[in-house]
Amino acid sequence: MRIKAIFVRILRQFKRDKRSLALMIAAPLLILTLTWLVLDQETYQPKLALEDVPEQLEEVIEKSELEIVDVDDPEQKLADSEIDAILSVEENSIHIIADNSKPNQTEAVKMGLQQVLASQTNGPAAEISIDYLYEDLAETTFDYTGPVLIGFFAFFFVFLVGGISFLRERSQGTMERMFAMPLKGWEIIVGYISGFGFFAVIQSFIVALYAVYVLGIPLNGSLWHVILITMLLSLSALTLGILLSSFAKNEFQLIQFIPLVIVPQAFFSGLFSLENAPDWVAYLEYIMPISYGADALKEIMIKGNGLPDVQVDMYVILGFSLLFILLNLSTLRAYRK
Repeated sequence: MRIKAIFVRILRQFKRDKRSLALMIAAPLLILTLTWLVLDQETYQPKLALEDVPEQLEEVIEKSELEIVDVDDPEQKLADSEIDAILSVEENSIHIIADNSKPNQTEAVKMGLQQVLASQTNGPAAEISIDYLYEDLAETTFDYTGPVLIGFFAFFFVFLVGGISFLRERSQGTMERMFAMPLKGWEIIVGYISGFGFFAVIQSFIVALYAVYVLGIPLNGSLWHVILITMLLSLSALTLGILLSSFAKNEFQLIQFIPLVIVPQAFFSGLFSLENAPDWVAYLEYIMPISYGADALKEIMIKGNGLPDVQVDMYVILGFSLLFILLNLSTLRAYRK
C-alpha cells in the first residue's frame, strides 16, 4: 500500500506539471528529428576548380563524384569556401590546393581523386602533391572541432549558471526586495548582467587559455580575438538564461529548457555538415547564436583571420544579446506588476 501511495503521488505530480510530461514526450522527438534532418543527407559532392588540366583527365573527373566548377578567381573562391580545392597538372604531377578549414570536404576530395586515378589504367601513375590554404597545424578531428567546442561549452555553462542564479534570486525573495527600492527595470537587468558577466569574462579567459595552451588546439589568429568572441557568446548565453529563468519556478523546470534550447545549438554549430541538408533546415542556423560564434572562432583559430573578417558574426551575436535584454525588461515589468 505504501508503494502504491508513492506511485499515485508521482502520477498526480506529473498530472499537475503538464509541462514536464509534455517535455518527456516532445524533447526526444525533437532531438531525434533534428538528428535525422542533419545526418540523413546524401553523400557530399566536392567542388573543384581546374587549372591546366588535360582534356582526357577532365572528362574522367566529370564522370566521377567530383564536381567541376568554372570560376573566374579560384583562389578567392577557395578562400570564401565556395569551392573545396583547386586542381592543376604539371607534366606527370597532380597538384592540389585544398581548403583545410573543412576537413570532411578535404577528405572527400582526396577520396574522389584516388578513385579517378584508379580508373586511369594507361600510363604511369601520377604523383599527387597537396598544399593547404591555411597553415596546417590541425592534425586530428579534435583540432578542427576545438574552436566550435570552445564556443559551445562556454555558451552552455554560462546559460545554465546564469539562469539558475537569477532564478534563485526570484525564488528567495531578493527580487521582491529590489522592487521595493527606487530601482528601474533596466538597472536591475544591467546590474545582474554585470555581476554574472564578470565571472563569464573570467570563464572566457580560462577556457580559451586552457584550450590553446593545455589541450593544444591550433591557433593561427590572435588569442585575444578568441577571448573576445567567447565573451560575446557568453553574454548572449547569460541574457538568454536570465530570460528563460523568468518562465521557470524551480531549477528542474529551467533544466527542461536545455533539450529545447541548448541541444539544437549543437546541431547547427558546425559540428555537423549542412551542405546537403534541405534549405529550410539550413535556415534554422540563422536563429542560433552559437552558429555565429563558432563560425567566428573557426575563422580566427583555423584560418587566421582578424576581427574585420568576423565583424558580421560579432554584430549578430550582440544583436541577439540586445534582443534578449529587451525581452528581459518586458518580462521583468510583467513580473513586477
